[in-house]
Amino acid sequence: MFYFQLVIMAGTVVLAYHFEYTDTFPVHLQGFFCYDSAYAKPYPGPEDTSRAPPVLVYSLVTAVPTVTVRDQQGLWDMCIYSFGLFTTTIFANAGQVVTGNQTPHFLSVCRPNYTALGCQPPPGSIYVTDKAACTGNPALVAAARKAFPSKDAALSAYAVAYSVMYVTLVFQLKGSRLAKPSLCLALLCPAFLVGVIRVAEYRNHWADVLAGFLTGGAIAAFLVICVVNNFQSMPPASKKASPPESLPSGPVMGLPCVDSSIEKLSVAQQVRDPPEEQEFSALLSRGLERQLARSLRLAAPGSAVLARPYEITELCPQRSPDPQLCLFPTTPDVLIPSRSVTSEV
Repeated sequence: MFYFQLVIMAGTVVLAYHFEYTDTFPVHLQGFFCYDSAYAKPYPGPEDTSRAPPVLVYSLVTAVPTVTVRDQQGLWDMCIYSFGLFTTTIFANAGQVVTGNQTPHFLSVCRPNYTALGCQPPPGSIYVTDKAACTGNPALVAAARKAFPSKDAALSAYAVAYSVMYVTLVFQLKGSRLAKPSLCLALLCPAFLVGVIRVAEYRNHWADVLAGFLTGGAIAAFLVICVVNNFQSMPPASKKASPPESLPSGPVMGLPCVDSSIEKLSVAQQVRDPPEEQEFSALLSRGLERQLARSLRLAAPGSAVLARPYEITELCPQRSPDPQLCLFPTTPDVLIPSRSVTSEV
């Protein structure tokens, strides 16, 4: 499984490289209207001269999650973040290549020959689709055809969305209730400023920036919810679940072989009852034996003592906490369930 994930990651990096630095995927040539004011803004200069240059944007998308994501699974979370970063680059570049939408300064770098194209003075109504209509620098013209969606806005939105969701779901900040919202808003500000700068310098339209924000935020939300499970701790796949602990095996206590019902009752009570009740069971057994012996003597032929069927005998000392438990009837066939002894008169 690890090697399969490594292959996917390597393929994502290679695909992002081909989109960014090669001509493997040609840009769609979209036409334009003559003297179209939406694409006639002045050329703002190379990307390095921008107030939000690519170096600053790439540093932002790398440093913010690195500083924010800190836990036991930080390495795994950063691997997922890197995968999402290259995926966002692929999505943004693929959208630019497929649509071929022009930047606001497209006509300034294209420099079309309106006379040769037969364009009338503004407002022009001729739609130009000729590939050779532009006479400017081919590299600048190709870059000016990649506006939708804004890649810088997509990368910034992805980085801050991933970091904000991590702060919201993982961080436990004590003190004011506004501490966590303030931190999240502080993380969102750089991405918003990047989008504003792109529009203010005529490098992208508002629609391009909003599409980039939506692309980066959607990829970050998908990875957090469906891949890293809202940053919940997950056991490693190699660790197997431990079997349930078996109950401690105690010594097996066997019942002795007895014939007397009174002894059976005594032994069973000693096994079932807790230690505080065993004393009462012993007293009960001795009382039953005594009453049984007296009943047998009274039932013997020639006995001069009359049997009193409901004679009450005190078996416990007077200090017993519950004297009612020490009174037993003398008739044994009521108390002994296993065998009854019938008095013969």
